[in-house]
Amino acid sequence: MAAAFSVRLADYRRPSDADALVRLLDAYASDPAGGGEPLSDYAKAHLVPELAARPQAFSILAFDGEQAVGLVNCIEGFSTFKCKPLVNVHDVAVLASHRGRGIAEAMLAEAERIAVERGAVKMTLEVLSGNAPAVKLYRRIGYEGYQLDPAMGTAQFFQKWI
Repeated sequence: MAAAFSVRLADYRRPSDADALVRLLDAYASDPAGGGEPLSDYAKAHLVPELAARPQAFSILAFDGEQAVGLVNCIEGFSTFKCKPLVNVHDVAVLASHRGRGIAEAMLAEAERIAVERGAVKMTLEVLSGNAPAVKLYRRIGYEGYQLDPAMGTAQFFQKWI
């Protein structure tokens, strides 16, 4: 049986894609897993033009018919150890009404296809430890904690607002 949804690369110049991207990211930001606060008016107005201005950024949208129901935002980085690109999955969002249907997995597969096309050696992402469904998905599709030498432990993710 074919999936009842489709995924594709977002076109930042297409108004319907731009609207879907902002709407989906706002829904994610408003969810407890995304911090529980909606996007600012500034972010809503400037997000898509700022992404479009960065050739290292790309986004995947998922659709249930004509309705946009999922989003993955990716930013290309660089692995100094491998001297090749890497792709950081910065946001994974699926509307609550559509979770559990394989949409995030399909979007991540498309992101991986594009990462391979760009010559990336790995993909990275962050996830809150309390987001058990996301952790389960990421582990199932091959993501694992980052480490170089097991004796040194796994990496931790830090941030500092400036």
